[in-house]
Amino acid sequence: MDDNINIEKTYNHWIDTSDKDFNTMIHLYDSRDYQWALFIGHIVIERLLKANIVRKTGIHAPLTHDLTKLANLSGLQFTEEYLDWLDTITTFNINARYDSYKEAFYKKCTFDFTTEWIEKIKILQLWIKEKL
Repeated sequence: MDDNINIEKTYNHWIDTSDKDFNTMIHLYDSRDYQWALFIGHIVIERLLKANIVRKTGIHAPLTHDLTKLANLSGLQFTEEYLDWLDTITTFNINARYDSYKEAFYKKCTFDFTTEWIEKIKILQLWIKEKL
């Protein structure tokens, strides 16, 4: 265990900020700012996985945005379908950050595409929270 970490405080920080980001994701979706809704959706899942890692390991979660890597470290047993979703959701973080990807990502973020992925993010969020 890392002597410099307050497990409960750090765990609660990840949960609380994930919940706030979830609300932000919904607001962005409702305002039709789809690419940023999906970007924040990635953060929602990332923070929940990091909460689980902190609780499981007693140390800080790694500095990565790769949801599959975080899922593997979390100790949770994800289905193959959920792991596939995490792979796709990870790209929302990368695509929303870098200018060279933004234009293609913006075009991809139609109402239907975004609605589908927001629903998947909600499913993952609830599933992970049930396991915490």
